[in-house]
Amino acid sequence: MEHLLEQSTPFKELFTRSVKKVPALKGKSVLMLFYEASTRTHSSFEVAAKRLSADVTNFDVAHSSITKGESVRETVETLQAMRTDYIIVRHGRSGLPGMIAKQTKASVINAGDGAHAHPTQALLDAFTIKEKFPDPAGKKVLIIGDILHSRVARSTSTILKKLGVEVAYLGPGSLVPRNGPENIRRFTDYKEAMAWSPDFVYLLRVQMERQDVQYFPSVREYHRLYGITEARLADIRNRGLYIMHPGPVNRGVELCDAVMDYERSLINDQVENGIAVRMAVLYWLKPGGVVG
Repeated sequence: MEHLLEQSTPFKELFTRSVKKVPALKGKSVLMLFYEASTRTHSSFEVAAKRLSADVTNFDVAHSSITKGESVRETVETLQAMRTDYIIVRHGRSGLPGMIAKQTKASVINAGDGAHAHPTQALLDAFTIKEKFPDPAGKKVLIIGDILHSRVARSTSTILKKLGVEVAYLGPGSLVPRNGPENIRRFTDYKEAMAWSPDFVYLLRVQMERQDVQYFPSVREYHRLYGITEARLADIRNRGLYIMHPGPVNRGVELCDAVMDYERSLINDQVENGIAVRMAVLYWLKPGGVVG
């Protein structure tokens, strides 16, 4: 983990150059296998691969034999025959990337699987925090929102705890599970959570598509109780807190429009850092390259 975070810095420095590409993965093939809709993660991985000079192929699930009943295993066997070097996979089923990794010689990268994990999001979040505090141990991150369905909350909490960061959850009781890690504080009241004195406020998207029951009365009520309103933003500004969000942002739900212009919003930093971190991951997994 530390190696990947350190390696991300020189890759980010490339962004300031007139030529932003390096030939590190020239001749290598990267297949984007996304079974779920994605803008940020998909684009970030694609840009990262191309800046390393890899050849990128987008697998069109909607127009593939999957629609005719082809299984994931059959799809992977077909892709394996094409001798691709990397498979970047996103799927609604938890654990699927690991299953695919056992069936192929390609390097498999998990771009999000169900409510289980989102490893590269966690890495870019840690990198973003370390840019502000190179030694983040003892800092506090308050994660607000749909913890229950969030692979981001799980992955980011795990990596931050390894860095010595204190983590707390805030949200409706129905969306903040009690059976998680014991060393994570849990709040259902915004004022009580802010009294914990966080350094970062990390907002999660409310994932309506993963909710088969109604976990709170209404979106309007959620925003009133847990969203960053203009009044709460003013308090956050006075405290000097940083705001993060993995995207996509639901304006009027997790936050008000003014948050996007807040001088300590790191939301766009996360997008930029995502490319650098994913470049580091791709390079680290370089077939035939040196690991470590």
